[in-house]
Amino acid sequence: MTQKSVDRATQEMIQIAQDQNLETTWDRWEKQQPQCGFGQLGVCCRICNMGPCRIDPFGGEPRLGACGANADTIIARNLVRMIAAGTAAHSDHGRDVIHTLHLAAEGRGDYVIKDPFKLRKLAVEFGIKVDGRSDTEVAKAVAEFAGRMFGQQEGELPLVSRAPVKRQELWRKLGISPRGIDREVVEVMHRSTMGVDNDYRNILMQGMRAALADGWGGSMIATEVQDVLFNSPQPIR
Repeated sequence: MTQKSVDRATQEMIQIAQDQNLETTWDRWEKQQPQCGFGQLGVCCRICNMGPCRIDPFGGEPRLGACGANADTIIARNLVRMIAAGTAAHSDHGRDVIHTLHLAAEGRGDYVIKDPFKLRKLAVEFGIKVDGRSDTEVAKAVAEFAGRMFGQQEGELPLVSRAPVKRQELWRKLGISPRGIDREVVEVMHRSTMGVDNDYRNILMQGMRAALADGWGGSMIATEVQDVLFNSPQPIR
């Protein structure tokens, strides 16, 4: 059990699953052994229909995929597509949370605003007027503002301004400050497609920009708006 998890509660649940003859992710993983060595090294590509292509990890042939991609390009493409998938999943969660806030503001659905202080704090950060407006009016404006971050095409995501100034400057210098959440996911898929970009450095830089769109976009939006809907967490004994 200690080899499967360091968490004692998880170890206990694994033991219960074994006692009840329930299959877990560890059981399914063990059935996969030995896993594909090419896949583990990232040198297997099945992005296009001419694949799967695989590169000899020991320097022999084949050294290039059908499209001419070498090992570095194939590994970079595989990595950034996983980043794009993660960004899409986390950020679409944020999109659903925004939609829920919008419904709550209109009095529809089963959710209500439980932390109006956090709501107004967010609104001020977004440059939204709060004086003389009801919580529901502010909530609707916040939901609309946050929703626009997904389709934003140019500039920077507003929440990037929360990062330390030196970090923001570095991201701008590298050209990886995220412009819009959906924009960066789409560009990863575009850039990593056969016949578009073969330079692993460019591909990885776009992967970083998509990752920042997740952390300083979709995921952060989800966290903030969930506090508004469910109340901000407080330490308890």
